[in-house]
Amino acid sequence: MRARALLLGTCFLGCAGNPSPPAPDAQKASKFESTALEPAPVEGGDAGEQKPAEAAADAPQPPPKPTKPAPPALETAPDGTEGIPCASAPDRMSCIPAGPFLRGRDEAERSNEMPAATIWAQTFYMDQYEVTYAEYKTCQKEKRCPRSGPRYTDFDHPDMPIQGVSWFDSLAYCEAHGKTLPTEAQWEKAARGPDGEIYPWGNEPADCDKAIIKDETGRSCGLKKAISKPETGRPWDVGSRPVGRYELYDMVGNSWEWVYDWYSRSYEACGEACLGVDPRGPCDGEETCKGHSQKIIRGGSWYWDETRATGTYRRAHFPSNGPHFHHFGFRCAATAQQAQALTSSEPEAGADTTEEAAASPQAG
Repeated sequence: MRARALLLGTCFLGCAGNPSPPAPDAQKASKFESTALEPAPVEGGDAGEQKPAEAAADAPQPPPKPTKPAPPALETAPDGTEGIPCASAPDRMSCIPAGPFLRGRDEAERSNEMPAATIWAQTFYMDQYEVTYAEYKTCQKEKRCPRSGPRYTDFDHPDMPIQGVSWFDSLAYCEAHGKTLPTEAQWEKAARGPDGEIYPWGNEPADCDKAIIKDETGRSCGLKKAISKPETGRPWDVGSRPVGRYELYDMVGNSWEWVYDWYSRSYEACGEACLGVDPRGPCDGEETCKGHSQKIIRGGSWYWDETRATGTYRRAHFPSNGPHFHHFGFRCAATAQQAQALTSSEPEAGADTTEEAAASPQAG
């Protein structure tokens, strides 16, 4: 009897106020959820506990992807002309990028170099070397260039700059090769760079270590001409002196170089035609120009001393190279459009363009 009463009391206290115990599957689910929300403590107590987000942050991270550098900003001319970026240069040419440069000198000994002014030139390309005797004579043999050339003995070395050509002969050669003569502004920028240095290498005067000129040893840095009048000297092969800015050789010394413009006695006399963006000189370089009968030669030569071998010295002569004949040479330039046409027509590196290769049977 006492045992029965004890049992009833226990059931009354434990059963009347509590729900039925959960089913076995529910107990398992409750245990799983509790385990997922409360991970076991890590050894070391609270200091060693680590939340999942913190653990991911401390994990090794992949290195950031390299960012491609932004292209340099294009130069813009005062009139809004936007510079053209340099592209792949034609063979043996260099790109001279668009932008301003200092042309002329205020403290020059000769007034025709005055006054100095900031000029803006569009991107163009320049021959790295003066046109050689062999190159000109090849063009002449192909009947694409007028018969012309030196009148002195020992001036026919293949790699020597061609001498004794007129302005017309020079322009004909350049046009036959898809180019043109550089304007005076282009030539001076290529020789002096954007900062107005006087020489292709900086501001140190020319000497025979830097250019082929007349020095204390004689003309041509002492190199004698063969057969007659050896003391008058002769040009050296192109590229015989260290390269200057823009990877151009012999921009001063070795050979005078024709440029495109008509000559004015000074930049002041030339006026607006010699200022601004890509100036082409009097009459904008038209075939004839009233009041102007001479073209311009730049750069000095083997025959003259260091005073002519600067990036600013200007000399005038009749484009026919007469009545007094002189041994002048030249190099060519190309606009960005001309350069693009030239590079697109060049064979790819390693391509065999011979007739024999074209006729040979294909492998396989």
